[in-house]
This record gives sequence, structure tokens and C-alpha cells, in this order.
Amino acid sequence: MNVENLKDILSRIAAGDLSVEDGQKHLLHLDFENIDFARIDHHRSLRKGFPEVIFGEGKTPEQITGILQKISPAENIVLVTRLEKAKADIIKPLFADAEYFEDARLLWIKKQDPVITGFGRILVISAGTSDIPVAREAFLTAKAMGNDVESIFDVGVAGIHRLFAYHQKIMGASVIIVVAGMEGALPSVVAGMVRSPVIAVPTSIGYGTGFGGVAALLGMLNSCSSNIAVVNIDNGFGAGFMASSINHIAMA
Repeated sequence: MNVENLKDILSRIAAGDLSVEDGQKHLLHLDFENIDFARIDHHRSLRKGFPEVIFGEGKTPEQITGILQKISPAENIVLVTRLEKAKADIIKPLFADAEYFEDARLLWIKKQDPVITGFGRILVISAGTSDIPVAREAFLTAKAMGNDVESIFDVGVAGIHRLFAYHQKIMGASVIIVVAGMEGALPSVVAGMVRSPVIAVPTSIGYGTGFGGVAALLGMLNSCSSNIAVVNIDNGFGAGFMASSINHIAMA
């Protein structure tokens, strides 16, 4: 239940176009709805400005479909993250406005393009080509939440001159997401160039002693650049959400 949907119901009741009883039916599950295998938080759009996001990993296609059928009627956009292609192939045909992004393992049901409500531009940077799937998850999440988003891929520290070629674009961003595996050095370099907040995303890309992204995570947590915050390993969605939250805070 987003703000526009709620206003429409209340306006129709006030105008006499919708009875109080029918309005009550629309608002019956305003807080949450119990469908046995899930308790859907319909109030989240009103509380946080974006509807509940479905985590696809570990859920069956039938469960995901059931949740989408309850959320999507009252929302302009709904996201499903960590969704394997085999599940997406089952779910996507059931919803006219569904689009699946295989690289990001993300599906959205989008009735209209998101209106840009963020105050600045979010820039998503990946250290390597192998980090792009996580970067794309961050990019699409931030875009869905109403932000102007751009990306730069494969500009890691092994060829640092590639990063410096985008100096002006980097300096002009309000929030920067930097996605890196291996030793996780790139966020420190980027944060040392700018005053903007940098959200570092460690990925599980790397050799044995990378321990599935733990080495990158620890490197980012120990950065000497003070304008860095770190999300969990491979958590592109969390980075995109946090970047959008920052980008929607009005500057004094």
C-alpha cells in the first residue's frame, strides 16, 4: 500500500465514489497479511517509502508467486532478489509487467518507470568484470527506488589509470557504491578521492585465501578512508538500498 494508493482510496470515500464498507475492505490488510507461508508487510511502503522486497533464494516459485500476487496490485514496482533463472522462467510469464535481469538475478514488476526523487546521482563502480553481477543488483535496486544511477565497470587497482579516466564523473556523484573482490582495495582508493559517502561491497570473487569474500570484507572494514561504510559480502541489494536512503536526504 503506497501513499498514492492510500490517498486515492481516501479521496474516493470522501467524494462518495467508494463506500465506507468497500474502503474498509481495501484497508483490511493495511498493516500485514497472513498467507500461511508468509506475513506480508503491506505497511512498508507507507513506513519506509518502498514496498517489501522478496528474497528469492530458498523460496519456491509458488511461494514467490503467491507473495507477488498480494503485493503487486497496490504497488508501482516490486522487486525479487536472488532469483535463479529457472524460477524466473516460471514466475515471469504470470505477470504482464515483469522483467528479469539474469546477470543481477533480480526480477521486478514495474507498472511505470520510477520517478526520480533522489537529490543527486548514485554511481556504481565495479573493480572487475567478475564483480558486475553484484554491482548490477545494486544499480537496479537504486534505480527502482527513484534515483539517477550510472555505472563504471572494470576499473580495479590492477590498472588504476582506468579509474582516473573517470575522475570528473566520480567527483560529481552524491553517493558512490564500490564493488570489489580479491583484496577489496578499490573502495579505499575511491573514498580517498571524494568527500561523498562510499558504500563498499565485498564480493566472493577471489582465490582460496580470499575465503569467499572474507578477505575483501576485512580489508574494507579496516580502510583508512573515513568516508566508507561496508555492507555484507555480495550484498548489492543492501548497498543500493542504503545509497538510495542517503540520496533522499535533503541537503541543508
